[in-house]
Amino acid sequence: MISNNLRTMKITLRTYITSLVAALAIGATFSAFAGQPHMEAAISHLEAAKAELQAAESNKGGWRVEAIKTIDLVIGQVRNGEGAAKKNR
Repeated sequence: MISNNLRTMKITLRTYITSLVAALAIGATFSAFAGQPHMEAAISHLEAAKAELQAAESNKGGWRVEAIKTIDLVIGQVRNGEGAAKKNR
């Protein structure tokens, strides 16, 4: 009976510690992006759109290539906005 309780306590403690470490790691990751979460999300969506365009067939009369170039410009503008926000903190 005691050995079962001790084993359960060890498993519970191990689970608690593992959960705590994971929560701290996740918290640290999110705090790194906490300053500009919407800007980072926008870049992520833009990069996904660019990947889709790059995977598409090239029979779009040059418009696919222009869209990729435009996305690159927009990503640059978003990054510039992030840089300006960091300077203004």
